[in-house]
Amino acid sequence: MQRFRRTAMFAFGIASLLLATSCTTDSRSQISSTTTKVAVPDMRDGRYCEVLLVSLKESQPIASVYNTYPLNECPEDKWLALDPKALATQFGANVAMLNGPRHWMINRVEKIGESTTEKADFGGIEMYKQATVPIGSLVDQARPYSAYPVSRSTIFTYNAGTEIFQLTSPDGSVFVMQSFSQQKDPTLTLASLPSLATKLAVPSGWTFSSRTLTQDLKIVTVKNPAQVLQDDLGNSYSMIPAVPES
Repeated sequence: MQRFRRTAMFAFGIASLLLATSCTTDSRSQISSTTTKVAVPDMRDGRYCEVLLVSLKESQPIASVYNTYPLNECPEDKWLALDPKALATQFGANVAMLNGPRHWMINRVEKIGESTTEKADFGGIEMYKQATVPIGSLVDQARPYSAYPVSRSTIFTYNAGTEIFQLTSPDGSVFVMQSFSQQKDPTLTLASLPSLATKLAVPSGWTFSSRTLTQDLKIVTVKNPAQVLQDDLGNSYSMIPAVPES
């Protein structure tokens, strides 16, 4: 249990990392299905939240990740009324963690694999169960500006004419913001992102910048894992693959 308590202290960092699995399919579903699920036309600035139900199984914390997208936009009054301790008791978990609200920066997503159907109701907020993830494997990845692989079998699209925000690493790798978080900074909005650089503690050699797309940008990670990282405010970014998938 001592290990579990230490792990729980990483709650906010790990919870925000787990959002990257919201579009994840396991290897079995990728093999058994070739169905492409296309989300609603424009996701940009769409609000969503997550609940993580953490259970201690065989001495290893396991998180079941539930996400409001695309069922609803996480109603503020119901979200603020959620009690993590009550949720843990209701669902038989050791700990319940709240992650959000967050906002998408992509315009649309295409997901290869089987559709998610399992749902749960959290205080009147309906959510899909999106993943089951061992938390222990993510503790070392909770560091900001540290990329980690996510097998999600998706195509993220940013439309031409939209402004994107990106981090560039010392080796020239470019990470495009896929969602921003209001958990650490509730004042953060889409309109305020151009000044985000003044709030970030970007490491030496890294740069934060923005640009307006002249054509659609697609981040394709169907055959290979996506490389994802977070900044120190919990905003998430996906790397543009150096070699595009064919």
